[in-house]
Amino acid sequence: MNRLTIRARLTLVYGGLFLLAGLLLLGVCYVLVYQRLNGNTLIAGTTAPPGMEPPPDGAVFVKQLRENVTTDTRQVLLTQGGIALGVIALAATAFGWLIAGRLLQPLHQVTATARRIADAPDRGLHERIALAGPHDEVKELADTFDVMLARLDQAFDGQRRFIANASHELRTPLTLNRTLLEVAIDPEEATPELRQLGRTLLAVNARHEQLIDGLLLLARSERQVTDRSFVDLADIVEHVTAQLPPGKAAVDCAPQEAPTTGNAVLLERLVHNLVENGVRHNLPDGGWVHVSCGTRPDGTVGVTVSNTGPVVPRYEVPRLFEPFRRFGAERVAAGVPGAGLGLSIVRAVARAHGGHVHAEPRDGGGLVVTVILPTAPPHHGGFPT
Repeated sequence: MNRLTIRARLTLVYGGLFLLAGLLLLGVCYVLVYQRLNGNTLIAGTTAPPGMEPPPDGAVFVKQLRENVTTDTRQVLLTQGGIALGVIALAATAFGWLIAGRLLQPLHQVTATARRIADAPDRGLHERIALAGPHDEVKELADTFDVMLARLDQAFDGQRRFIANASHELRTPLTLNRTLLEVAIDPEEATPELRQLGRTLLAVNARHEQLIDGLLLLARSERQVTDRSFVDLADIVEHVTAQLPPGKAAVDCAPQEAPTTGNAVLLERLVHNLVENGVRHNLPDGGWVHVSCGTRPDGTVGVTVSNTGPVVPRYEVPRLFEPFRRFGAERVAAGVPGAGLGLSIVRAVARAHGGHVHAEPRDGGGLVVTVILPTAPPHHGGFPT
């Protein structure tokens, strides 16, 4: 059951308080009039109505007349006063609704600004509420919100600058090291020991390059994707599986149309990491990886990668999506293939596209990992509707 809005609650409070005050006022008036009519003082010279002969006993006549006046007055006071009170209470409730809406208008402005920023966080952080009006509690809230936006905008700018600088400053020396090592282990000049050392250093250098690329991609993919284009996940699945080198596990795919929108490069990396993870963490011999995609019954699209491999306890599955975590090891150890960021990048890319990822252990070993993404709106085209 939905709760009432603040405006509706304020209106009910205004109307209820006014109705209560009116009932109290009507009750006080009723008591005062009743006491007056039942007092000992009446209008002097009270006579019988025209055409009515006063009874021989004057006291009985006065008593009857007083009872009639009292009864008629109470009825008129209750009925006419109640009607008047009801009309005024309805009018007060209507005015309370209008006044509450007027008072809450600044809050609607704050909410609208926050919603626009949430829909486009990278492009909307420069926007401010800049609420005009008296310096009251609502304006203080809006000014505090503006200060928070300014600090968030500064933090996001710093993150973007860091990613750009790190991409250049970290890759350049690694590229230089790789070039020097490749030159140093020239077969015509290097000794076997030097070539072996060079190959070891090249492997370490490649691992560092892979780690840096993964960290930078993870930082970029954690931001919401704003510039979207039409993408068919079936094309990506076919392309990724076709580019895989022969490995220890057989890979087969069953792609079906899965239209979505997003960044094609990030989505390709998502599928690539899923397939690569399924191949890498598999049986030594006789393993398989199955990749499929398509439209789901609820209208979303999804990519599912299932594989053979070691038995994974269900309680260990959530940890596999944490950076540098791997089943069977607290952190990625030196000499182990991969940077331990594959599934972390998958989760970050899925969230950046408005989707999510979940995994389930397979009976007999291995995992079934499914990424669910929103389907492409009809106006993006790509398929007939």
